[in-house]
Amino acid sequence: MIDRREIISKLRKNKSSHVKIAVVDMDGVLRGKFMHREKFISSLESEFGFCSVVFGWDINDQVYDNVDITGWHTGYGDFSAKIDESTFRLIPWQEDIPFFLADFESELSLGEQVCPRTLLKRIIAQAHQAGYTPIFSQEFEWFNFLKPDVANMGSFKEMSPITSGMFGYSILRMSDNFEYFRDLCQLLEKFDVPLEGLHTETGPGVLEAAIQCAEALESADRATLFKSAVKEIGKKHGILASFMAKQTKELPGCSGHIHQSLWDSSKQTNLFYNGDDDTQMSPLMKHYLAGQLHCLPEILPMFAPTVNSYKRLTEGAWAPTTLTWGFDNRTTALRVILGSSKSTRIEHRVVGSDVNPYLAMAASLASGLYGIKNKLSLDSPHTVGNGYEDTRSGTLPVNLYEATSRMSQSKLASELFGEKFVDHFTRSRFWEWRQFSEQVTDWETKRYFEII
Repeated sequence: MIDRREIISKLRKNKSSHVKIAVVDMDGVLRGKFMHREKFISSLESEFGFCSVVFGWDINDQVYDNVDITGWHTGYGDFSAKIDESTFRLIPWQEDIPFFLADFESELSLGEQVCPRTLLKRIIAQAHQAGYTPIFSQEFEWFNFLKPDVANMGSFKEMSPITSGMFGYSILRMSDNFEYFRDLCQLLEKFDVPLEGLHTETGPGVLEAAIQCAEALESADRATLFKSAVKEIGKKHGILASFMAKQTKELPGCSGHIHQSLWDSSKQTNLFYNGDDDTQMSPLMKHYLAGQLHCLPEILPMFAPTVNSYKRLTEGAWAPTTLTWGFDNRTTALRVILGSSKSTRIEHRVVGSDVNPYLAMAASLASGLYGIKNKLSLDSPHTVGNGYEDTRSGTLPVNLYEATSRMSQSKLASELFGEKFVDHFTRSRFWEWRQFSEQVTDWETKRYFEII
């Protein structure tokens, strides 16, 4: 851990007079600015103001008309933000400009009640208090398109993927775009977002990257920074990266699977592993898994936050639709990966690439801890074979409205995350559904315009 004096020394030696800082909004999008080095150094001692609209608008900067914490009725004043010194990085593709993340953790700031990063920190603190160290990692699938002249582009549909055909794990396609692959691996490593693996996925222009595991907060930081960094690096190669969960009905969707395990406070022992059990699963792991299954339908919008998310969660599309778990089964919601004392873990397969990593990891950890706290038994039998056909424990809500309605009324969700957060977050998801519902789509026009 770098200390403050060393940070200040590095900043003053850096050729950039300004520092880049960012916070994350409800959709997981980084919002930030440049701050003069001296102003930044003074802000390390206390806090700085960040406009509260960051939690009061949607992904297109349209202000919510249905939330309480900020809005025209509050005048959109500042919330008090705190720089996290441990997030110090240099951006290698931007002349090593210094970069930091900030959040809203001050009790004096209303932002503390709804900040996604602060929520995850609170859940992690609960794990630490119980003697657990959560080790997480996230992997992403995403589409990559040749970036046209936007001024002359009539539709995103006019873009061409960087590769053609269905060619997963293709060495040939990796060679076709070697410079892009090279920069993703090397520049992300320098940016302290190290990749465990990178390969082509099935589908034209689709890639998948697995980020190296870390403690949960660092893992969420890496996942959030990864999405933004890939877009920035891609643009330097004339490539537009898209993390939509479902690009088209003809192709599989894009996942954002989260791998998770609990370790002891010294990070030496994987508490999920039990070599003496027939399944190699410890009682703690079974409670954790039971908690995730129990809570999942109540908090689904934290894993599937957009209208588009639910287009991915369809049968036969490599994404789950049922409340299921299984051993190394990629058709279930939760995939138990057994192995050594180091590798035993749970993969949450509901999560899409459009997710806010802080919220998805907070939801994963909180629901697992709920199962441990309440000693929930793993009554649901594991799925053998096709998880789409296993509806014994129920199915997932089928759209954002249904999922948000359930979460907004859930006492369990309020218990896990607090009433203020649940109220604000679900209102933001109802807003998202309303924006979609007001639109006239191409499908409607093609279906009804002439014939009906």
